[in-house]
Amino acid sequence: MPAFPDPSSGPAHEPLAFGGDLSVATLLRAYRTGIFPWFNPGETIQWWSPDPRAVFIVEDFHVPRRLARTMRSGAFSFTIDAAFTRVMEGCSHREEGSWIGPEVIRAYTELHKAGHAHSVEAWRDGELVGGLYGVQTGAIFAGESMFSTVSDASKAALAFLMGRLRESGFVILDAQILNSHTESLGAINVPRALFLKLLEGVRDRQVSFP
Repeated sequence: MPAFPDPSSGPAHEPLAFGGDLSVATLLRAYRTGIFPWFNPGETIQWWSPDPRAVFIVEDFHVPRRLARTMRSGAFSFTIDAAFTRVMEGCSHREEGSWIGPEVIRAYTELHKAGHAHSVEAWRDGELVGGLYGVQTGAIFAGESMFSTVSDASKAALAFLMGRLRESGFVILDAQILNSHTESLGAINVPRALFLKLLEGVRDRQVSFP
């Protein structure tokens, strides 16, 4: 395992550490510390804890009006943990998902088998058309990546997940780094110190994934 430094004093926009492995034990320790891996295939593993940190406040999440209409129309059906590896593979085919190589897919599939990583799938006419996956740490769910092959599928999967997280008592969905897609759905930046304080307060909370 890498010797993770204290993330509260690490660089804001650079990796905190390099090397180590992607074993279940290492990944669990990283997420409990507010750290996640992010590196391109063939590179040394890099571990990050950005400042600021992008998050969704579960209780405050609001489904945009147009997306709500789409969901009410029955355009998609949803499942949880029905096609975890396929969702990861779908995410890897996006330009932004090019870091999700075979090593990462294997590692998170093992984390899924151990009960710590989960996926949400969006289906249309029996075909997987979108989804997302991430890692649970107590009452925080770290969203790793999402994909869609038809309009609104990934957004609908996120909205479905947020409803389930609210019902189950989750506090935050960690979006890690803000982008235009997550910002349009209501993600906000918070100081890393605040995120780490929130994580410390809820990482041992016994919350069942929906």
